[in-house]
Formats: sequence, structure tokens, C-alpha cells
Amino acid sequence: MAELRVLVVDDDPMVASVHGGFVAAVPGCRVVGTAGTGAQALELVARLRPDVVLLDLYLPDVPGLEVLARLRGGGADVDVVVISAAREAATVRQALRGGVAGYLIKPFGAAQLRERLEHVRAARGALAPGVLEQADVDRALGVRAGAPRPGPAGGRLPKGLSAETAALVAGALAEADDPSSASEFAERLGLSRVAVRRYLEHFVEEGAARVRLRYGTGRPERLYERVR
Repeated sequence: MAELRVLVVDDDPMVASVHGGFVAAVPGCRVVGTAGTGAQALELVARLRPDVVLLDLYLPDVPGLEVLARLRGGGADVDVVVISAAREAATVRQALRGGVAGYLIKPFGAAQLRERLEHVRAARGALAPGVLEQADVDRALGVRAGAPRPGPAGGRLPKGLSAETAALVAGALAEADDPSSASEFAERLGLSRVAVRRYLEHFVEEGAARVRLRYGTGRPERLYERVR
């Protein structure tokens, strides 16, 4: 496969050097530049045109999520893997919505980064120009043919549910201060109530969420909350 050209973005030079070493140890990957600020990252993406950006979110000038939004808004043909200490569900969900190819919480090891880079390379190969088959799309998404997909907590998702949407619903569930209905979660996420309810019921079956009933006029409404 073609070489992956990687831009490392981190405001700590020592951390950037360590991550650069991780990249250099992955066959077929090469660091083409290092940026310590968001502005430098945007300038180097435009000038160097890397295949992958390893993006820290805590930058001294432009927040990493804003850098991601500008890259997407500007149409940059680059995959972004977040490498950050940020672990808040809202932050992870915003990064997923921004189309990141991976999210690694610091500190992480070389093997974890290698796995993400190899996934990016496989996805880029699967999405080569042309008409695609379902198997090509599945490879790009990291889905093995005939195998159930992993859920956000490492479990398995039933057929028809995606890991990406499961992560969004799980994040909303974790952030909710009070039990909420499927309609309320759907409104927050901008998704359909029917789809969101399928994920919520799956989490209930797995023991990651529980149901409470809200009584009013007519049929009781099902409210969902995370099992803490």
C-alpha cells in the first residue's frame, strides 16, 4: 500500500517527539512535519498535504476541535486521529461528528497508535476511486464481514446498529442529568426517535442502562438512564 504521510500536532515538543517515534516505527508511515499550535497545523496541512493528522485538542491558540472543523470546512483530504487527554463524552462525541478516523486518550502506547494508523491505511485502500462493494465499505469502517460489530463498551451490537451511532447515544446517556425519553435523546442528537430507542433498549439489555416509567395520561412513557 501507499506510504502514509503523517503530521503530528502537539504543543508539548517532548510528547510530539514520542508520538513521532511511534509513527516512524510503523512500516509504511512517515512523519512529514510537526506543529505546536493550531495555526501551524492548518498551515502545514495546506502546504504539506499529509494523509493523516495526529491532532491534540489542547492547543495554545486554536482549540483542536476548531482545527478539525476548519479542516472539514475547507475540504482538506486528510484523515484525523485525535490524540488527547480529553475524555469528556461531549468532546468525544463532537470529534466523532467531525469525522475523525480515531480517538486515542493519552497516555497510550505505540501498539495502539499503530493499530489506528493501519486502520486508516486499510480504509484509504478500500475507498480507492471507483464503484465500491459492501465489503469495501465494511473494511473502511473496520467491520468484519459476518461478524457483529463492537459496542461502545466493548460489547457486541446487534445487526443493523452501528458502533458510531452507538457511541453518540451512549455519550448522550452518560451526560444526561435526569432520566429521559427516547424522543428527548433523539432531539438532542438530531436522530430519529425510532433509531435512538433501538440503541437505548440494547443498552438496557446489556445492563448499561435502566428504564423508569413516567406516568401521565394514557400509556406510561419509558425513561432511560445510565447505570452508574
